[in-house]
Amino acid sequence: MQPVMSEMSDQAIQDKTVMSSDVMSSEMTLPAEAAGLTEETSIEIAQNIQWTDITLESQSNPVATSYVCQGEGPPLVLLHGFDSSLFEFRRLVPLLAKQYKVYAVDLLGFGFCDRAATEDVNPALIQQHLLGFCQQIVGQPVTLVGASMGGGVAIDFAVSHPTQVTQLVLLDAVGYATASGPGKLMFPPLDRWVTNFLRSPWVRRKISENAYYDKSFVTPDAELCAALHLLMPRWSEALIAFTKSGGYNFLSNRIAQISAPTLVLWGRQDKILGIKDAARFAADINQCKLIWIEDCGHVPHLEQAKITTEHIINFL
Repeated sequence: MQPVMSEMSDQAIQDKTVMSSDVMSSEMTLPAEAAGLTEETSIEIAQNIQWTDITLESQSNPVATSYVCQGEGPPLVLLHGFDSSLFEFRRLVPLLAKQYKVYAVDLLGFGFCDRAATEDVNPALIQQHLLGFCQQIVGQPVTLVGASMGGGVAIDFAVSHPTQVTQLVLLDAVGYATASGPGKLMFPPLDRWVTNFLRSPWVRRKISENAYYDKSFVTPDAELCAALHLLMPRWSEALIAFTKSGGYNFLSNRIAQISAPTLVLWGRQDKILGIKDAARFAADINQCKLIWIEDCGHVPHLEQAKITTEHIINFL
């Protein structure tokens, strides 16, 4: 897949990525390297990122939170995966926005959110942050669309706040893992070694190649989209804190408690999570529909965006 060149100047991208709703959020911007984006969908989402301060129940400081909002209609909130950002939905947002009001939001401690607002990052705080976003920005019950770790966030939220979630869409979602994995290594000095390892362009490229069935999707633009958030302040500290918390290793016994109608979309060639969990979701969730995405790896919202959109719209 070849990058799409744009005539927009670097300065124009910089100017349009500084949006604000109040004093604290007005200080937030994308890294200057965002000017290197070349594909149309990447440039468009960069132009439309804005920040708003979200108040958390247990925190004194609000969190300047990055998100994109497009379209009109019933609200959909898109939740990205581990060590990622809302750029993950650059191809899905414009397609879904034709029929829905779509919010792609960066989770607490991830993406382009202000990591200085809270020292800790864990599932409980992420749930508070998402609740604050839904109440303070969306203002009504939502359909949650969660990809990979974002699926775990969506499951946790849907079980804890069932009246806030009308429907649930899980894209190659986490949910059944019980081991903390790298969390066991997150103590000095190994914690810094692990995050420096994850920062390596070579490592990230290999992860991206494993995420796709069609390796041609791993373009320079895609690699930049996947790495921009690494340039934000306190990226490594937030990643260490979240990983030490154990992440979403507690969900397996909660999945059957999901009451919202649920669509599970799963890439047939997923090499990141495999394919066994797809059938487990279908069996454990009372109102669940499982659809396989053919010729697709771990990220159907990027690799098969049009087909993924069609299935979501048909389900909703």
